Amino acid sequence: MSLKKELSTGVAYNAISKYSGIIVSLIVSAVLARLISPEDFGVIAVAMVIITFFSVFSDLGIAPAIIQNKSLSKENLSDIFSFTFWLGLALSLVFFFSSWVIASYYNMNKLIHICQILSINLFFVTVNIVPSALLYKNKEFKFIAFRAFSVQFSGGLISIIAALNGAGLYALLINPIFSSITLFIVNILRYPQKMKFIFNLSSLKIIFSYSSYQFLFNLINYFSRNLDKLLIGKYMGMSLLGYYEKSYRLMMLPLQNITYAITPVMHPIFSNFQDDLHKLSVSYMKVVRLLAFVGLPLSVLLWFTSREVVLIVFGDQWINSIPVFQILSLSVGIQIILSTSGSIFQAANATKLLFISGLLSSILNVSGILIGIFIFDSLIAVAWCITITFTINFVQCYYIMYRYILKTSAIDFIKQFKSPIILCIILFSILLLISHLIILQNILASALLKGLVFIVTYGLYIQMTKELDIYGKLKNKIK
Repeated sequence: MSLKKELSTGVAYNAISKYSGIIVSLIVSAVLARLISPEDFGVIAVAMVIITFFSVFSDLGIAPAIIQNKSLSKENLSDIFSFTFWLGLALSLVFFFSSWVIASYYNMNKLIHICQILSINLFFVTVNIVPSALLYKNKEFKFIAFRAFSVQFSGGLISIIAALNGAGLYALLINPIFSSITLFIVNILRYPQKMKFIFNLSSLKIIFSYSSYQFLFNLINYFSRNLDKLLIGKYMGMSLLGYYEKSYRLMMLPLQNITYAITPVMHPIFSNFQDDLHKLSVSYMKVVRLLAFVGLPLSVLLWFTSREVVLIVFGDQWINSIPVFQILSLSVGIQIILSTSGSIFQAANATKLLFISGLLSSILNVSGILIGIFIFDSLIAVAWCITITFTINFVQCYYIMYRYILKTSAIDFIKQFKSPIILCIILFSILLLISHLIILQNILASALLKGLVFIVTYGLYIQMTKELDIYGKLKNKIK
C-alpha cells in the first residue's frame, strides 16, 4: 500500500473515531460540569496529574520502541509484556500507599480514596502497553478507531448515569478506570501475550537505546505539561484549579481531536522512511500545510467565541474560565502543528534529540509557570506565560528538526505558513468588526453568527486562492 493510501486510510479511521468522540466528550463534559462543583474538578485534576507522573515510569518509552523496531520476535514481546505486568503491579502498589502522603500535602483527605481507586487504572494502563503498541505497529487503524469510540461512549454514559444518581466527584473516576480495563481486555484478546514469572532482560536491551531517550522526553514533558496544575492546586486553591483545568481541557479538545486523528498514524507509517530523510521531510510537509490551515484559523475563531463556548458547554458557574480559555486558545494553532513533531523525531531514530528539544521546552514552560504563579499570582498571567513559551518552543523544536535531523533548509517549511497567516489576518479583521458592530445577548445566536462568518470567509479564501490545487500538488510529491 502506498504512503498516501496508508496515511489517508489511517487518518480517516482515526478521524471517524475522534470527531464522533468530540460529540460524546462535549455532552459528557457539559452534563458533569453542571452536576459537579469546580472544587471537585480541581481535586480530580490533582489526582490525575499525579497518576500521570506514575504512568510516565510505567511506559518507559516502550510503546514507540516496539513500533519502531521491525525485528522483535514473539519471545521478545512476551518478555517485554511480562516486564510491564510486574512494573505495573509495583507502581500501582506504590501509588496506592502514597495516597496518604499526597492527601497530607494538599491537606485534603478525600484524595486518599481517589488515589487508591485510580491505582487500578495505573495497573491496566501499564499492562496494555505491548498489545496496544502492536495494534499501531500493524496499522490496524480501523479496529483502533471503533474500539476507542465504543469505549469512550460507554464510559461517558456510565459516568453521566452515576453523576445523576449522586456519585459526585467519584463519577469522574469511572471513565478512566472503565476505559483502561476494557481497552486491555479488547487488546489482549486481539494480540495475546505469554506471561512469564521470570523474563529475559536481553529483550529489553534490544529497545533500550531507543526507549531510554523517549522515556526521558516523556518525563520532562510531564513536568512541562502538568507542573502548573500541581502548583495552582497547592498555592492558589482547588476552586481556581478547577476553573483553570476546565479552560485547559477545553483548549486541548480541538488539539486532541484534530492531531490525535493524525499523530498515532504518523509514526507507524513514517518509520518506514527512517533511512530516507528526504522522503520523510517531503511527506511531513503535507501534514504541516494541512494542520496550518486547520489550526491557525481555529485559534482566531476560539479567541472571538471563547465566552460563547465556555457558557454553552459548561454553564454559568464556569464564567471565571472564560479569560483563561481565551488566552490559551491563541496557542491552539501552533500546538496542533507542534504535537506532530515527535513522530518525526521517532521515525528518524532521533529520540536523543527529541529529549534535548523536550528539555529546552520544559525549562521554558516551567519558567513561565513559576513566573505566572509566584510573581503575578494570577491565572490569566499563567495562561499568557504558557502561551508565550509554547510559541518559543515551536521555533526551537523545528530548528533542531531541520538543522540536525532532516539536515535541510527550513525555508520550504516556513513557506507553508504564508497563506494560512494571511487567512488568519483576514479572519481576525472581519470577526473583530462583527464583534463591535453586532452584539447579541443570546450566546447561542452569537456563536452561530461568528461561526457562519468564519466558515464563509474561510471557504471563499480557499476557493479564491485555489489552495486545494496547491495542496494537491504538494500531495502528489509523496509517492
